[in-house]
Amino acid sequence: MKTTSNLLLLWGTSLLSHSSAFVIDNHYQHPLIVDGSSISPLQISTLESANDAPSYRKNLLSLHKSLIEIPSISRTEQEVGKFLLDYVRNNLGYVAKAQFLESDKKASHGDDDDHSQGRFNVLAWPSSHNLSSPRVLVTSHIDVVPPFIPYHISTSGGSDEVTSDAFISGRGSVDAKASVAAQIVAVEELIRAKEVDPADLMLLFVVGEEISGDGMKTFSTVYNDADKNKKEELPHFKAAIYGEPTENKLSCGHKGMTGGVLKAQGIAGHSGYPWLFKSATEILIKALAKIISVDLGSSKRYGNTTVNIGTIAGGVAANVIPKEAQAKLAIRVAAGNQATGADIVRKAVDKILKETDEEAFTMEWTGNGYGPVECNCDVDGFETMVASYGTDVPNFEGDHVSYLYGPGSILVAHGDDEGLKVSDLETAVEGYKTLIKHALAA
Repeated sequence: MKTTSNLLLLWGTSLLSHSSAFVIDNHYQHPLIVDGSSISPLQISTLESANDAPSYRKNLLSLHKSLIEIPSISRTEQEVGKFLLDYVRNNLGYVAKAQFLESDKKASHGDDDDHSQGRFNVLAWPSSHNLSSPRVLVTSHIDVVPPFIPYHISTSGGSDEVTSDAFISGRGSVDAKASVAAQIVAVEELIRAKEVDPADLMLLFVVGEEISGDGMKTFSTVYNDADKNKKEELPHFKAAIYGEPTENKLSCGHKGMTGGVLKAQGIAGHSGYPWLFKSATEILIKALAKIISVDLGSSKRYGNTTVNIGTIAGGVAANVIPKEAQAKLAIRVAAGNQATGADIVRKAVDKILKETDEEAFTMEWTGNGYGPVECNCDVDGFETMVASYGTDVPNFEGDHVSYLYGPGSILVAHGDDEGLKVSDLETAVEGYKTLIKHALAA
């Protein structure tokens, strides 16, 4: 049908686009405690798994392994994207397209599935009958943080038998290729059992979540611009289910994000006469000590706003009073709502800078930032949590309901020991099945 081909064209192509001698006892940098328990505990699950292997275990582990074995550090996701396109087309019979990012697209006179064009999202429809009908979007990201860590599976006593307690490690084994694999298997299991109409679902696997969210932002721009212009009959998503490591707990939301570069300007001079000049490094340290020692904004659900001082640089030599110094900050916002939270925190930081030195500081904020992001966690059968990390949830604009869920712990997600148990993957499949059915019935 013409509508179907036009929708494929729309989705599958790019769019127009105190000093070293003191210690700060700082409770603002810890989770908020209420009634003796943390607001957002992230504890490694120790629950036993069922001994009976589900029928899909082999396919789930094979897909998960294939995804991990393909390096896909942010900005180099093409190969894993190509693998996914081939997998859902040839193994599952889905309609699938590459959605290229305009900023990365190279000049090409080939078709729109030419992977030489640059980075792309993977879009897939289990049903080819009507691409405008999906009501639930199932999505995660295919990029990972560096460095690449090879796939490895550890079984009990080195046995060849893979049980639910077997441990799988490697980069992306948790964040977020575990979610990708579990989502695909969950959708396929629901279709095979005829528990859902395939036409109600759409799969989306995006690039760039770990850096700027450019993959999801591209998808959102395509979707919302086309909807505004009414060029095609588009899906109206009731819900989006996002895959991220939540230890198979359903997230009620996550903190917002802001940050940037704090620059301090001093007056250079001989280090023997500090009272005659101004040390940029000294005043920077004073400001940073205040920033991490006060309440920049907190809430009952999300706890305290926290600050990570990622890098500090300044000065030219030990015997020269520094003229310039700077620090890069990442701030997890717990105040306000998604629209107001970042501004609340930025005003609090600006106030501290003025109180420290009226003239010395320039704060270069990165982007607009955002406050806490709410997700729906009112679903029977799930433990709940609140995340302190960021996701692609705010990057897809719309009036849909958002669910955030996935296997594995964020506490290992970016580390050398990233990994999870087979039981975590299998629990996630069942969790995604429940969430999809709930979202369709809501």
